[in-house]
Amino acid sequence: MQTKPGPRIRQIGSAGSHTRQISSAIKWIRDNVTEKLSVEDLASRVGMSASTLHQHFKSLTALSPLQYQKRLRLNEARRLMLVEGVDAATASFQVGYESPSQFSREYSRLFGAPPLQDIKKVALASVGKDQQAG
Repeated sequence: MQTKPGPRIRQIGSAGSHTRQISSAIKWIRDNVTEKLSVEDLASRVGMSASTLHQHFKSLTALSPLQYQKRLRLNEARRLMLVEGVDAATASFQVGYESPSQFSREYSRLFGAPPLQDIKKVALASVGKDQQAG
């Protein structure tokens, strides 16, 4: 008797499957998160048309390749500010943004507050948790 995930697991493993190609695209985006992303170039790298890449990428991740890259960049910038104490402008450049104002807008959209305000809020929440634990 075959389990429900069986066909999906076989699809992931098959060399020419869309899932495997999308996995390769995701790996490339992760490995090159600070690079400018051209969906056409990425599609070519993984052997798909741009429209097919976009369709299958979105069906697997719920994001377009550009949205996925943006989310990775913003999360990494947040990590840099929280963990390494980097200021917002430096973090934005380190993750590949060329415009601090664009970075701030997109950061606010994702996290609900501008970078400095968000980092203070997260840091205060973290201190509160540490005090409750101790």
